[in-house]
Amino acid sequence: MTLAAALLVLLQIALGMVVNLYVTVPAHHPGANPADYFTGSARSVGWSVSEGPVWLAVHASLGLALVLMAISVAVSALRARAGWVAVTSVLGGLLIIGAGFNGASFVDFGRNLSSLLMALLALGALACYLTGLYLLPARPAPDAR
Repeated sequence: MTLAAALLVLLQIALGMVVNLYVTVPAHHPGANPADYFTGSARSVGWSVSEGPVWLAVHASLGLALVLMAISVAVSALRARAGWVAVTSVLGGLLIIGAGFNGASFVDFGRNLSSLLMALLALGALACYLTGLYLLPARPAPDAR
């Protein structure tokens, strides 16, 4: 599952680049410039998925799926008592959640700093998952009979 999470983060980073270059988020949409961050962000993300430009909708939808996958990877690693792999999995999940909050903040307010932080946090999550893969013990070779 760690490899799948790393690949999804990589895909999400690529989609984020497409969104950054080719999508303009309108200044006025449900959730834009909210007084209450969490309610406004929920509305912004809902708008992004259901009514936003196609690439933004795909990026936001994959982001939501990635949060669920990150939680699943972290829980699995913790249940397996996987030591440092569990640490990297939990840290990767937290970084993905942080990236998601910055993504919602970007859609809410349109600030480039949120976009930059989203990208950097996603790259940090990718580094965590790749480190976790490196730390996984090698599987014994099957018997060659």
